[in-house]
Amino acid sequence: MLIDEVYITVKAGNGGRGSVSFKRSAQTAKGGPDGGNGGNGGDVYFQGINDITALMTFRYKNFIKAEDGINGGKQNLYGRNGKNEVVFIPLGSQVTNIKTHEMFEILDTDTKILITKGGKGGRGNNEFKSAINQTPMHAESGEPGKEKKLFIELKLIADIGLIGLPNSGKSSLLAELTNAHPKIGNYPFTTLEPNLGVIDGLVIADIPGLIEGASGGKGLGDKFLKHIEKTKALVHCLDITSQNLLKDYTTIRNELGSYNKNLLEKNEMVLLTKSDLADKVQIGSKLKVIGKVNKNVFPVSIYDENSLINLKKLILDVK
Repeated sequence: MLIDEVYITVKAGNGGRGSVSFKRSAQTAKGGPDGGNGGNGGDVYFQGINDITALMTFRYKNFIKAEDGINGGKQNLYGRNGKNEVVFIPLGSQVTNIKTHEMFEILDTDTKILITKGGKGGRGNNEFKSAINQTPMHAESGEPGKEKKLFIELKLIADIGLIGLPNSGKSSLLAELTNAHPKIGNYPFTTLEPNLGVIDGLVIADIPGLIEGASGGKGLGDKFLKHIEKTKALVHCLDITSQNLLKDYTTIRNELGSYNKNLLEKNEMVLLTKSDLADKVQIGSKLKVIGKVNKNVFPVSIYDENSLINLKKLILDVK
C-alpha cells in the first residue's frame, strides 16, 4: 500500500549540561573550577530520495528525534555534540508546519533541508570564573532542541498522467509501454494506488480510475488526483466499447476542473483503448464523436503493435 500522507513530530537533540567540577589531585587539594561545557544537540534534516514508498517508514514511527548533546565533564572535558538525524523523504513531497502553515517541497536528492535546530550545550563552571568569583558553584543546563509537528503529503513527480474511468485500460497500457507491473483485471477498481513506469527517462503515472464525484473524495478520487498535478501532459483513456464516450470524457474533465482548474490547461491526448474490439467503421464513428471536443484522439490496442509504437512516439514528443 502506498503511504502518501503522514503526520509526524520531529525534535532536535537537547544540549548537554555543563559540569560543576573543581580540580582535585594529589598535588592540588583545592584547585580551581574545571567543569567542561555540554555538547550541542543534533539537528534534524530532510533530504529527498527517489523512492515513492519512503513515507512507509512513518506508518508506525511518527516521532523522529536527533541525539542529545553529551554532558560536560571534569578536567574541562567538553561533551560531544549529538549526531544529526537525516530523514529521507520522497521527491515531490510537500512538507507543512502544522502550527505556522509554512510549506516547502522536496525537489532534489542533493539538498539537505534543516528542519529543527539542536539545543546549545550548557556552559560548565569553568566558564563562570572571574576575579570576583573564583569558585563558581553553578553551570548551565543545555537548551532544549526545537520541536515541530509536520504534515507530509506526497505528490508524484511524473511527466505523463494516465487518467480515465475505472477499467478503461490504463494499467494494461502502462504495462505494455514500460516495465511496470501493475495489477490488471477485467473489473472496475483493479488499480487501488498509483503505478509508475518509465519510457526513455519519461515517467508515466497511472492513477486509479476516477468516478463522478471523485474531486470531492468519492472513491478516494481526491487522493489520486493530486498525483497528476505536476505532470506535463495527460493521456485520457476512453474504453471504445462504451455506449456513451462523450459522457465518459465529460465526466473525467468535470472532475479535473472541480479539483483543480489548472489540470484543464494541461496538454491532453485522448486514447480510444481496446480498439481491437471494434471494426473500422465503429472506430471511425467514435473518432468523430470525440474529435468534436478534442482533436488529439487516437485508437490504440495492447494487441496492435503498430498502435503501441505510434503511441510511444506521441508520448516521447512531450519532452
